[in-house]
Parts: sequence; C-alpha cells; structure tokens
Amino acid sequence: MTRPEPSDESTEKRTDDRPDERAEDQPGESADSQTILTFMCVRNAGRSQMATAFAEREARKRGLDNAVAIVTGGTAPADEVHPVVIEALAEVDLDVAGRTPQHISETTLAESDFVATMGCSTLDLPGVDTDDWDLDDPGERPIQEVRPIRDEIESRVIALFDERFGER
Repeated sequence: MTRPEPSDESTEKRTDDRPDERAEDQPGESADSQTILTFMCVRNAGRSQMATAFAEREARKRGLDNAVAIVTGGTAPADEVHPVVIEALAEVDLDVAGRTPQHISETTLAESDFVATMGCSTLDLPGVDTDDWDLDDPGERPIQEVRPIRDEIESRVIALFDERFGER
C-alpha cells in the first residue's frame, strides 16, 4: 500500500518528529514507498505508546527510518502517558516522557499498511493488515506487573519487523 497525502481530519502526530519531506533525505526514496505501521488503543497512554517507542527504535536499528512511518493514537486519548509506562520504558533506555496521547482518525487507520490494536478492538479495515495484540492494560499497575507487558510488546514489535522487513 502506498502512503497517501495526509488527511485534514487526521489529528494524530507522527512520532518521528520529521516533516513529511523526510523521504528526500535519501536518493531514490519517496514518501509513497513508506510502510505505515500504526499502533493504537483507546487511551493511547500505555501499550500503544510502548509499541511505538519499540518500533521507532527497531526502525532506527535496521536503518529503516525512511522506509517506515510509525503512527500512534487512540479513539479516546488520555491527558498523559501513564507514569508507570514512562518508568518502564526508561528502564530500557526509551524516553516517552514528553509525549502526549493523540487521537487517531478512521482515515489514518485506513491509510495504514498494518494496524496493531492492544486488546481493545476488532477492526475491519479492508486492505489493511490488522492484528489485535491481546495485552493487559499497564495503567494503574505497579512497575513489577508492567515489565512483563513491556517485554511482550517489545517481542511482538521485533517479530513484526522480522516478518515485514526480514530478520536482523
């Protein structure tokens, strides 16, 4: 699936903080050739934030920054990322402290190549590969219960990249 022009009704933030012209950074790359991976849940404050952080790291490690667009959002975003999620990710050298949960539009979901929901949805998006990662919500849990959730998310993100882009 090719990456269409951004929609006006889409209010979520691409988490790589680079403008859409980023594909011009490498010769032969175009924004239309990017694979769009989307991680969503209702509040966009826990599991989807962890998946996004791991996906961003995995894209950097594999040199896929210009080949992959990573999107995250929720249908009813929280005011902030869960503090325990920030803490759990900091333990593995990932910083999401400055992030704010974002809304995700149906248009953005439909424009994605892959959408992972976090145990809170059964999407039917024609032409989009979807998977519901049935994971416990880390919000309001103690850190010792969040670590296994974090580790499971990391494993699933790595497996997703291995499947889509080849093993590292």
